[in-house]
Formats: sequence, C-alpha cells, structure tokens
Amino acid sequence: MAPSAPLAPEDILAFAADLADAARPLALAYFRTPLDIVSKADESPVTVADRAIEAHLRGLIEARFPDHGIFGEEMGVKPGSGPVWVIDPIDGTKSFVTGLPLFGTLIAYLDGETPLVGVIDMPALGERWTGLPGEARFGHAPARTSACQRLSDARFFTTSPEGFSGADEARYRRLIARTALRRFGGDCYAYGLLASGHCDLIAEAGLQPYDMMALVPVIRAAGGVITDWAGADLTLTSDGRVLAAATPELHREALAALRD
Repeated sequence: MAPSAPLAPEDILAFAADLADAARPLALAYFRTPLDIVSKADESPVTVADRAIEAHLRGLIEARFPDHGIFGEEMGVKPGSGPVWVIDPIDGTKSFVTGLPLFGTLIAYLDGETPLVGVIDMPALGERWTGLPGEARFGHAPARTSACQRLSDARFFTTSPEGFSGADEARYRRLIARTALRRFGGDCYAYGLLASGHCDLIAEAGLQPYDMMALVPVIRAAGGVITDWAGADLTLTSDGRVLAAATPELHREALAALRD
C-alpha cells in the first residue's frame, strides 16, 4: 500500500471538519430518541449512535487515507503505517442519553505522539472549536484563552467530582479550594469554553486517549496549557489525568497545588 501524500495542517483540518460535518446529522438523528443503551466494562453507557458514527467516520478515513492508523472509542485500534486519527464519536454519552445537549464529537490527527489537529464539535448546539499549530477558532472567529494567572481568580470546571477517588480526590479538593468559582458537567464542552476565555482551569482524571487528544491542539493554539498532573505532554499512553489552564502562570500554580 503506497503511503498517503503528506498534507499541510490546513488540509488535514479541512478533512477533519468534513468528518465532523458527517457526524453531526447522525448524532442528531439519534439524539432524544429511544436508544438501545448497554453498559461497557467501565460502566459508561454506549449506544447505537456511538457505534454508527464511529463506523461511518472510520470508513471515510480509510477511503481517503488507507495507510493511516485509527483509534476509536468503540472499535479500538486499526494499526497503520502513517499518522493516527483518534475519534470519540460521542464524548459525553451520559449527557447524550439523558437529552442534555452538552455532548460532542472529538476528532484528532496525530503526527507520531503529537496531536497536530483537533476538532471539538457540538452537534446539538451547532458549535465547533478547531485547533492546528498557531490557530484556534470558534466557528469562523479566533479563539483565545483568558488572561487569568492566579488560582484565586480562576473559574474552574470538571465533568464530575465523582471522577476522582483516593489520593486523586484529596489532590483535587486541595486544588478547587483555592479557586474562585466551581462548575461541573460539560465533558469536552468545558475545554471549548476554556479555549474561548469563558473558564480558566479544568482538572480531570480517568480519561482515555480518545477523550483527550482532540483537546490538545485547540487549547494550545488558543494560548492555554494542557498536560497531565505531572506537567508532561499528553500522549496515547498518558495516565488519564488532565490539567488545562488559560495561562502558563495559572498552570504552574495549579500544578503546585496538585503536588502539595
């Protein structure tokens, strides 16, 4: 199989946006309808919508880039000799199955270990964030994180306090005790809000690569910092702990709070 011709990040993003466009009507066709819901090994719900969207996106990627690898939430890893696409067809499945519109489709393109292009698409809201080196956008407008530099001023988000346990819960509680405002829920939507300057800090644990990879190019290109709790770059083998901040100064202070 001949390798795909190299593409510029702008061309990769254009294809990723086409994938998100293809996923939207599928998600909306199933949203707020009776669904066949089962539980996965990690007790999170999976629906026919997740599987249908991922199967469709995989087919589009394989047709365009047959040598590329694919890592999806529902269908696992397809090895490839080129770059890797990481897909979460419905991030926030619990929101999806309860009729809450704060679910998204996440699409990432990785060059080696580095997430180069990311898309956070919110089908029910008609909103989308994109990121590639040097450029983050919300729709057609530039996206930029806030200028918050101190925990005492920070607006904090996490999907659920139930996502932390044991030592992680103690570290998380130390962190949020120092923030100005706490909000919960949103899954990937919170990262879009951070990229647009509406919140300042996010901490989570227990995420999978398909939950994280698309977020990295968006947050970084918008001026923010996103790492694991040790300050290391997020990769396909990261431990699932994520810390995203609007500025390097805020990120450093949050890391120190988590390490105390």
